Amino acid sequence: MPVPPSKLYATDSSTPWVTSGLAAPLLCLAMAIASQLMGIWILEPFVTLNRKGSPVDLLGLMGFTVVPFGLLTLMLLAWIKWVERRELLSIGLPRQRLAKNFLAGYAMGLITLALVVTLCWLIGGFTGFTPATISNTILVQIAFLAPCIALQASAEELLFRGWLLSVLTEKCNLPVGVIGSSVLFALLHFNPGQPWLATGSYFLFGVFTCCFALRWRSIVGVMGWHSGWNWLLAVGFGLPLSGIDVGIAPLIVRLEPLGAYWMNGGAQGPEATAVCISFLSLSIVGFLTFKRKAEPGSEGKTVLA
Repeated sequence: MPVPPSKLYATDSSTPWVTSGLAAPLLCLAMAIASQLMGIWILEPFVTLNRKGSPVDLLGLMGFTVVPFGLLTLMLLAWIKWVERRELLSIGLPRQRLAKNFLAGYAMGLITLALVVTLCWLIGGFTGFTPATISNTILVQIAFLAPCIALQASAEELLFRGWLLSVLTEKCNLPVGVIGSSVLFALLHFNPGQPWLATGSYFLFGVFTCCFALRWRSIVGVMGWHSGWNWLLAVGFGLPLSGIDVGIAPLIVRLEPLGAYWMNGGAQGPEATAVCISFLSLSIVGFLTFKRKAEPGSEGKTVLA
């Protein structure tokens, strides 16, 4: 039996125009690619990027997270406001408890990433557990990187779990929204020659964050979770973040890959490990299995039972 279309988040009092289900993925791709190309073009005179357009040092990573993803955020918000003419409530951005929910999600992101890395180390995926010693200058740089990565992660959540998920669900149905947005998320994180574990992990990452947003009836918490996860992965252990390794002095301990790819993720980092895939899979099952009451003042019942 087909699942009927529905609205995920709070609805507008009016009946605004919403992008069609067929055009939404194409527009998502266009905005993501255009913002990256424009961002790289702007950054090239000022920072060092490799042939793939990825940063090779801390300054480059700051620019890479701010400029392209800042452009992406502006493009998306302009489309929602000036073309679709609808409220941000309709993509999961409520007016209340923004800071509280973001910080709660951020703390959860820090804890879950630390858990995944620790489990990889315990099964022999990493060697060394030497406490880091960093200068005050590096410490300040790492602190400045936190809001930069928060912008990058939040832009992705706005695009995929806020706008695209809500459009595909309203125009088609919820399974199409979750699968479609997750496939596109994995596609935009794909690199030629990338191991299948990494591709599967990015897809499950998309499904997990969809479930997170649907359970909270908002994308603010998952924006915080994604931000905390990415920041600690980038600075905590000297490991790659989604295949990007800029050699930042680790904030906590320095780890080195050891053993098979499935244990440490190789050049892709811990996100491409069997441990991370297991964490994401179990979390998705948990979201789908355990019920949660709607919070006081929320815009309605949770979408996931």
